Amino acid sequence: MTNIIAIVGRPNVGKSTLFNRLCGGREAIVDPASGVTRDRHYGHGDWNGKFYSVIDTGGYVHQSDDVFEDEIKKQVKLAIDESDVILFMVDAKEGLTSMDNDVAKMLRRSKKRVLLVANKVDSYKMVDDIHEFHSLGLGEIFSIASISGSGTGDLMDEVVRGFPAVETPIDESGVEAHRDALLHSQTAYALENLPKIAIVGRPNAGKSSLVNMLLGNERNIVTPIPGTTRDSIHTHYQYFGLDFNLIDTAGIRKKAKVTENIEFYSVMRAIRSIESSDVCMLMVDAERGFEAQDLNIFSLIEKNHKGVVILVNKWDLVEKETNTHKYIEEGILDQIKPFSDVPVIFTSVITKQRVFKAVETAIRVFKNRSKKIGTSALNDFILPIIEAMPPPVTKGKYVRIKYAMQLPTVFPSFAFFCNHPQYLKEPYKRFIENKLREKFDFHGVPMEIYFRQK
Repeated sequence: MTNIIAIVGRPNVGKSTLFNRLCGGREAIVDPASGVTRDRHYGHGDWNGKFYSVIDTGGYVHQSDDVFEDEIKKQVKLAIDESDVILFMVDAKEGLTSMDNDVAKMLRRSKKRVLLVANKVDSYKMVDDIHEFHSLGLGEIFSIASISGSGTGDLMDEVVRGFPAVETPIDESGVEAHRDALLHSQTAYALENLPKIAIVGRPNAGKSSLVNMLLGNERNIVTPIPGTTRDSIHTHYQYFGLDFNLIDTAGIRKKAKVTENIEFYSVMRAIRSIESSDVCMLMVDAERGFEAQDLNIFSLIEKNHKGVVILVNKWDLVEKETNTHKYIEEGILDQIKPFSDVPVIFTSVITKQRVFKAVETAIRVFKNRSKKIGTSALNDFILPIIEAMPPPVTKGKYVRIKYAMQLPTVFPSFAFFCNHPQYLKEPYKRFIENKLREKFDFHGVPMEIYFRQK
């Protein structure tokens, strides 16, 4: 079983910086402003062959004017409940504060193993300044500088020393330890190669609410305030026979409306999540309709050749008449032309209306995206159609397509070999694409068709 480390403390003490160091990457947004992290953020790492999971939490505050205070507290307490070891971080430069005392009181009640970590000890002259933290009554103080890594080695030695030892009947050979490491790496590889489904859209469309509903717990903070989610939150979903990685992202607004550095990084993380995903569930606010920014996000998904499912969320709040959903669906598909072979599902996360249908559709789109068509089957189908409806004559040239094949790309792409590829225009390309979609079911997946010289 993987050991879990939770990093807690008041805002702006360096929790996310340490989180990134323990995970060996830049998974959490780091900014000098306080209160950047809000949700629980998970990562993985190992120290001297002992594997662990790390939870980054929002800064614990008490009686502040932060509208997210109660939700952040809830996320911190959930992280503490999940963890085996708690790293309580304080700021050596600012010294002991009343908020540090509040966090210490909560941790003493938790009965969990707590290590007190004084961060931002950037020089040996500051070592004597940390002794005031002994008044918190949490034992030895580990002085570190998470931004440079100074002192983190001694800290991690102590962290993993407390982890349950793996029972190894053959200590000399290390076979059991090797098998444990191999099992962990195989599990990590399996998780990495599961379908990656990203939930994207404008702020306040219901993305985090969908994640929480699917997981059955309050994994992410949900408020009516746009921009609540900042980091891209990755979660493994394994229920009802479905197994995939779910990615909640920050809302993507127009460039002109992004005024803060933090929001800029959040949007960049969301765009990066689209680029690294297999399928995107584009959430649209039913009350606002499919607007220009929704179309921009859709175009970004299509440009990156990702599978896509459009979810019209908050459907329960819309006044309906006969065939309302049909008119709205037709309007959306008309806006996204020419790539309009896309599933549109009307959902309500609050009432759980069609939510699981949306997930099942996303998995089906993933399978469509991974589909491989044999060269023989492809040519047996498409060449008679081309012969019956050949490309138009251009400048007196007759274009003869000899054969076709699917290219070895992660998304569906096909090469058609002919004598004059330069004379084949977009309308004929769309004609062939539509025939392939009808026959082989590439619903929800962008496709590329190339004409090449034989």
